[in-house]
Amino acid sequence: MLLSSLPLSNLITEACLMPETMEPRIEDVSEAALLERIMLRKVKAAVDMYDQLLQAGTTVSTDATNDLLDLICLYGDHDPLQDDKPEVEDVEERKASESHRLGEDSLENNNAERIFNLLPERDTRAYSALIRGMVKVADVHIFNALISAATEVREKYNEKWDLIVELLKQMNEQKVKPNLLTFNAVLKALRRCGSLARAQSLHTLSEMKALGITPSLASFHHVLGIFYKTGNYLMLTEVAGRSFVPQDPDDVYFFSTAMRICLETKDLESAYRVHNLLNVGENWRLLGDSFQQSIYYGRFFNLLCMMEHIDVVLKWYNELIPSLFYPNPQGMKDLLQALDTDNRLDMIPQIWKDIRRMGHDNKSDLVEELLSLMARDRHSPEVQESFAACALDVRSLYKQGQVAKVALEWTTASMTNITTILLAAQKTKQAWDMLNIFKTKNRVPSEELIDEFLVRIKDGQQAVELVQISASFCLPSTPNLAQRVLQEFELSEEQRYGGGGQKSICIPGSYLLFIHVLVFSF
Repeated sequence: MLLSSLPLSNLITEACLMPETMEPRIEDVSEAALLERIMLRKVKAAVDMYDQLLQAGTTVSTDATNDLLDLICLYGDHDPLQDDKPEVEDVEERKASESHRLGEDSLENNNAERIFNLLPERDTRAYSALIRGMVKVADVHIFNALISAATEVREKYNEKWDLIVELLKQMNEQKVKPNLLTFNAVLKALRRCGSLARAQSLHTLSEMKALGITPSLASFHHVLGIFYKTGNYLMLTEVAGRSFVPQDPDDVYFFSTAMRICLETKDLESAYRVHNLLNVGENWRLLGDSFQQSIYYGRFFNLLCMMEHIDVVLKWYNELIPSLFYPNPQGMKDLLQALDTDNRLDMIPQIWKDIRRMGHDNKSDLVEELLSLMARDRHSPEVQESFAACALDVRSLYKQGQVAKVALEWTTASMTNITTILLAAQKTKQAWDMLNIFKTKNRVPSEELIDEFLVRIKDGQQAVELVQISASFCLPSTPNLAQRVLQEFELSEEQRYGGGGQKSICIPGSYLLFIHVLVFSF
């Protein structure tokens, strides 16, 4: 039978039955030679052969590499003690000798870790072998790392938890005292243990208290991840009024996680409790980097926009922005919706100035949302005037583009809304200019917009031109528009019948009149 076809269990069994002084017989550099040295438990020779294979550019199979990892993790970087060597007389002395020999195999740069890192694909067997080897020389930091990795090497929830329990037993046997990070590693791992997580996490917290270990914010962060909605209230009650110091890298995720749950459950009361906790002592230092801060404040502000009265929202807006964070475009859309909900659209021009300062004025969806809100309803002349000034400022961005930014692209909606806002403010000339933009951009104004123009026009000549424009866009309502112009405006003979070289169309109706429609390009 070829050595490469033997599973590791058979290799170890055969190795136990062979004379331990037997020397390798395969001298060439090959995988077969590697497997022979593994079978003979020649750790150093097997590692040397593995390195030679890699140096020669030979690919070592995953099974062979895992066999080598099993061997190293069983005996360390040294060959096992041979029966023909002088025995250590005292049992305790033998244990001390073995402990010293294993202790020499530092986990930093040892062969097991080096070979593990060279694996192109690390399967469950490779992780398991490394864990078994590391446990032999582990301190509390290594045990913490192994517990964190436990969920990666087992598939079923109960198997993940069983491995964690086994590691904790190993710690107890080796008299390694667990610390805060040990329990946090357990709680973090439990988040990937399904239905086992809730009961075991509460048991873990009880163990922490029994050992006098105070949970950190990371502990509560992991518990929130396990209990989600039901855990938010309990955790906030537990941490209320307490000042925390950094103890775990995951501490910085507590506030953003708690606020996310508040947002998803629309729990404004709990959100205020989270924010009050942030302001206790120096807890604000545990908010994390600027990215984490932006996430936290963004979620808090989003919830405020959904749940609070606009006066309260604006108070928080002035307090948080821009001193603590800059909202993203979605945050500004949330604010616009809050203004709409409480009928405070008059604030839009002021908010637009902030949008420009924040650099969000090139976000088309945000800009179109702002324009649509200003165009939707009619307001007092003062408000309409401020809306018109805002709309003209927005129009300037479309017309000139922006340096170093993505330029806004005209849409039918944006042109229609700007035109409607200008008409509502009696700025007919600027609104008329927008019709030229429709033509330039090959967009067709709506019939409702043309009707809005007719309502605002006071001059017969402009009314005739409006009919001409409507005809140039081939709007189906043009005949009806022409009839309205004939009915509602005082027109000269020239305006009613047209002149030489100009085409005329007949408008059916009781008047039997003609109105000229110039066919030209703007």
